[in-house]
Amino acid sequence: MNKEPAFWDASALVPLCVHEIISPQARSYLRRFLPVVWWGSVLEVRSTVARLRRTEHWGEVARNRALSGLNVLSRTWKEVPPTDELRVLAGSLLDVHVLRAADSLQLAAALIWCDERPTRRSFVCADQRLSEAASSAGFSVVELSRGIS
Repeated sequence: MNKEPAFWDASALVPLCVHEIISPQARSYLRRFLPVVWWGSVLEVRSTVARLRRTEHWGEVARNRALSGLNVLSRTWKEVPPTDELRVLAGSLLDVHVLRAADSLQLAAALIWCDERPTRRSFVCADQRLSEAASSAGFSVVELSRGIS
């Protein structure tokens, strides 16, 4: 069975590397969707792991487990490289959506990936603001939910 490609925001990649309440949901989407990511995703996930190590007092074992998972995962995804076109598009998205810089880069990368034709393209995300912007841009958002069951 071939997986459908989908753009994965870093917020959706983290629960694949770090145990969270939404990790089972993220793994089920990984079985369905082949990840397409922006070139900075690996750094965003590493940043989250480093923050968790500092703030949650993780040991080396937890850190290494998360980074090992990231390493394995990164070998399976397709990556959208940095380009001038991506940077310009990300800048213009900041004028349209309430996004942080990294989120505008992720949305721009998703748009570059689909040649700015997001209809019938999936965008996997756990960030509400970015989910709203991706939906507004025309993506079919697959939202990881932290909501109460």
